[in-house]
Amino acid sequence: MGDMTNSDFYSKNQRNEANHAGEFGCTLQELRSLMELRGTEAVVKIKETYGETEGLCRHLKTSPTEGLAGTAADLEKRKLIFGKNFIPPKKPKTFIQLVWEALQDVTLIILEIAAIISLGLSFYQPPGEGNEGCGTATGGAEDEGEAEAGWIEGAAILLSVICVVLVTAFNDWSKEKQFRGLQSRIEQEQKFTVVRGGQVIQIPVAEIVVGDIAQVKYGDLLPADGIFIQGNDLKIDESSLTGESDQVRKSVDKDPMLLSGTHVMEGSGRMLVTAVGVNSQTGIIFTLLGAGGEEEEKKDKKGKMQDGNMENNQNKAKQQDGAAAMEMQPLKSAEGGEGDDKDKKKSNMHKKEKSVLQGKLTKLAVQIGKAGLVMSAITVIILVLYFAIDTFVVNKKQWLPECTPVYVQYFVKFFIIGVTVLVVAVPEGLPLAVTISLAYSVKKMMRDNNLVRHLDACETMGNATAICSDKTGTLTTNRMTVVQAYVGDVHYKEIPDPDSIPAKTMELLVNAIAINSAYTTKILPPEKEGGLPRQVGNKTECGLLGFVLDLKQDYEPVRSLIPEEKLYKVYTFNSVRKSMSTVIKMPDGSFRMYSKGASEIVLKKCSRILNVAGEPRIFRPRDRDEMVKKVIEPMACDGLRTICVAFRDFPSSPEPDWDNENDILSDLTCICVVGIEDPVRPEVPEAIRKCQRAGITVRMVTGDNINTARAIAIKCGIIHPGEDFLCLEGKEFNRRIRNEKGEIEQERIDKIWPKLRVLARSSPTDKHTLVKGIIDSTQVEQRQVVAVTGDGTNDGPALKKADVGFAMGIAGTDVAKEASDIILTDDNFSSIVKAVMWGRNVYDSISKFLQFQLTVNIVAVIVAFTGACITQDSPLKAVQMLWVNLIMDTFASLALATEPPTEALLLRKPYGRNKPLISRTMMKNILGHAVYQLTLIFTLLFVGEKMFKIDSGRNAPLHSPPSEHYTIIFNTFVMMQLFNEINARKIHGERNVFDGIFRNPIFCTIVLGTFAIQIVIVQFGGKPFSCSPLQLDQWMWCVFIGLGELVWGQVIATIPTSRLKFLKEAGRLTEKEEVPEEELNEDVEEIDHAERELRRGQILWFRGLNRIQTQIEVVNTFKSGTSFQGALRRQSSVTSQTQDVTNISSPSHVSLSNALSSPTSTSAAAAGHPRREGIP
Repeated sequence: MGDMTNSDFYSKNQRNEANHAGEFGCTLQELRSLMELRGTEAVVKIKETYGETEGLCRHLKTSPTEGLAGTAADLEKRKLIFGKNFIPPKKPKTFIQLVWEALQDVTLIILEIAAIISLGLSFYQPPGEGNEGCGTATGGAEDEGEAEAGWIEGAAILLSVICVVLVTAFNDWSKEKQFRGLQSRIEQEQKFTVVRGGQVIQIPVAEIVVGDIAQVKYGDLLPADGIFIQGNDLKIDESSLTGESDQVRKSVDKDPMLLSGTHVMEGSGRMLVTAVGVNSQTGIIFTLLGAGGEEEEKKDKKGKMQDGNMENNQNKAKQQDGAAAMEMQPLKSAEGGEGDDKDKKKSNMHKKEKSVLQGKLTKLAVQIGKAGLVMSAITVIILVLYFAIDTFVVNKKQWLPECTPVYVQYFVKFFIIGVTVLVVAVPEGLPLAVTISLAYSVKKMMRDNNLVRHLDACETMGNATAICSDKTGTLTTNRMTVVQAYVGDVHYKEIPDPDSIPAKTMELLVNAIAINSAYTTKILPPEKEGGLPRQVGNKTECGLLGFVLDLKQDYEPVRSLIPEEKLYKVYTFNSVRKSMSTVIKMPDGSFRMYSKGASEIVLKKCSRILNVAGEPRIFRPRDRDEMVKKVIEPMACDGLRTICVAFRDFPSSPEPDWDNENDILSDLTCICVVGIEDPVRPEVPEAIRKCQRAGITVRMVTGDNINTARAIAIKCGIIHPGEDFLCLEGKEFNRRIRNEKGEIEQERIDKIWPKLRVLARSSPTDKHTLVKGIIDSTQVEQRQVVAVTGDGTNDGPALKKADVGFAMGIAGTDVAKEASDIILTDDNFSSIVKAVMWGRNVYDSISKFLQFQLTVNIVAVIVAFTGACITQDSPLKAVQMLWVNLIMDTFASLALATEPPTEALLLRKPYGRNKPLISRTMMKNILGHAVYQLTLIFTLLFVGEKMFKIDSGRNAPLHSPPSEHYTIIFNTFVMMQLFNEINARKIHGERNVFDGIFRNPIFCTIVLGTFAIQIVIVQFGGKPFSCSPLQLDQWMWCVFIGLGELVWGQVIATIPTSRLKFLKEAGRLTEKEEVPEEELNEDVEEIDHAERELRRGQILWFRGLNRIQTQIEVVNTFKSGTSFQGALRRQSSVTSQTQDVTNISSPSHVSLSNALSSPTSTSAAAAGHPRREGIP
């Protein structure tokens, strides 16, 4: 261990290890330093220290074939000595911390100060109390009792501030809790295959211990560090750790080191787990990087921290002292399995992820707030000036020293009025509404089988205009069954009778299928009587194994005769080969290779075919063409996948050159061709019809044969016969989109994509090209928003490039889930339609809330402002304003943001990226209702006392008792808001605002609850709320005026929006629009042109920075060769890769700021210790 500081930790650890060193033949420390080595160094070290990997297995008391015994005591002991496979997350914020954060709100602080001053002054009895010289201060209905009650207003303001803070904190807290729940669910769902007691079992990733034998296969994300002990053709993508995009080939004798957080891109095998949790490579990095938030201020302390930290970790999370605990939270770093997932969640929790919608809203809120600030400042100035002129100029009063406190009290009152105008003007409910709406949707989407990993994906889905879907498993059931076969020159339309197939052919067929498929693929008996057999593993292989069983044969004996260890060479399936081959050594020393794969590809390599008698006959190209026409195309047109099974014998000497794949995979003998059916899911055609109705184009991108793809596309309803559409194969697609030099041209893609419906035999790069082409296209005036589904490892790039990536929860590989935004837990296309519905619902909920909120804002601000200017006192008092603020911000955001979605949402076209938040119809509603409310309130304010035959409340002196007049105004105001909240439920100008109101219990509860509290406030609120109890007839009038809102809503709905050309929309994302003069719109309009330009610049800037950084770090690594540098390098390279992708697809402020802070801080840390070889 390099430079030790924290010696007590170390000594404890040493003792701990010394005690157990006898028990296991190696210590945690030794294993840790072993995993630091790479390539041949590691091989040499293993040989020297343990003598081969078997020796290491013996040291760790495990067997390479049987695995651990799996007894509870043994597993516990291993967890104790070598640690658990778990990287402890950062502790959640406590409720108190959240309350403290909510208190940081500027307007609330201003209010608190004002309230405290007001409180202080009310307890101070000025000596000049009886002095008439102080002007209006003591005139009027001031009696002793009332003066005593002066403190109530200050106290009431403080109380309402506390209410607002608690509500905000509670919302944040429940949101954080939800995320943690979601997080733990994602973690629990991540399982890994290990061998224990000779049985292959799946266990949660957190249960893996040192000494486990884990089975790794194509598409896995490695959960721990280990040593490769047996397997074939294993290629690993280590870019998440090294930044090098080339795949690294692993072999037992050259490079056996497998690291956590890296992806298996090809092949399969077994590994011996040697380091887990904080001791694995990913864990060490997370520890070095420390907690995201503290990164910046700790740079200076970084040196000391890291040393202390390394020891802490040895001693694992058991002994987390403060430093370690703080340093534990992973940054957005290496895509380390659960780590990365945690990070994404964490960034959600700690830096609230901003989506396009949230960006628009925050801007809108800021603009409105600014307008409010101006209004409140003017209000205060006017009040102060009026008072000063009235008192000192008109009435020629002197400013006497003993009168000072009285005047100050006046000024404080004016200040409080100003602040309340500001409080009402600032729509702090906006961000809250988005959060509630998104959190509510995410929770409900879980029930609809959508596991949302990034909050903003939910809302982006509402704008989706195109979905590029896989075929297998998404549109189809992914239950493969062989339904046709071509064996021995006969095309069977159903499963052939076993007796009709020659024995030789049968034996070859059974062997070829049983041996040349992953041994993890099996068919198990059904779970309940009469059910279908369970298919485990690769579904195509399951279909073939099922074919063997249907032929009344069994594949198990063949596999037990030739276990996996005895396979001589395996060419695993990948998207380039599109076939899989396995070589075995025959008893006489010769070799036999079995192959299977896409029929048109494998048949091209066949030169013979087995005839009726099971003897090979010559198979010429023209025979092949005939077979394609007569057998393969008819099968494909029935929507079947065609698979060809073949074999080839090789002599024992000279041994063939197995690496020369082209020679090996030629001159094959075809055994049979089978047609595998994968039925379309019954609910898919309806789901696709809904998408098309909703203005979303569904395209199928598949690796299958074009005829199969077209047949399935017709069954699903993606294409309708007689329409003008394109179905292309990958090759043809590439030929059309590339110029002579082979470069992809956007205008060529633009000619193809609008009509393209099916892309068959496509490679992952084709998928990525298509998605990128559609997103970058400028052909249509709306930028296309593309959703993509993917399950394979190779779908990663397309999933990341898309606006929303859907990964398959069941069939999906870890790599695909890692790159996705939403995981479909049932792999079903119809769940995507649900996601669209929820996304549109989020958008509508926010618009409903905006429509309600802005009406209240305009009315309240204008009333307070004009009231203050004309009558020197706001008709709505500070505490009343806070109550109104509470109803319209917090409660309304709850009520309107939790409206459940309806099928009707799918009947309209997508809004598109730059649809304004506030449409013309909404603007018409906002202004229309504001006119109604203002007219009534001003009528009540100036002639209300005559109408109700009560005392006027205008020009009341300081501390006078609350008047009925102002109470009626306050009450009417609240009633109008309540009924307008019902109007706000519809934003597209619908007539029936009560439609589906009972489907939303939260809404009903809030409206009724608010009404009840309002009665209590008015009747019993008294002095704190400045209310005096009202008579029944006065109440009736208030409610009646409120009900008028609903009638007025119908009047507004009658006015055609198209006539109101002067109404501008607000809150859009555009570059072209010039800013209109109208004040309200101006607030909103400024939003995005600048920001877009800025963001575009930022992205390029970050990309540049990241690239330079990666290069510098690579150079440094070559200089020093330390893994510490490696650790630092890994993180920034990943950030650069992911940032490149995410920033463009969803402009989210957070990911950009992260990109700025993390890599730069990392490189700074690296620069701090350019060479730290001391650290293991």
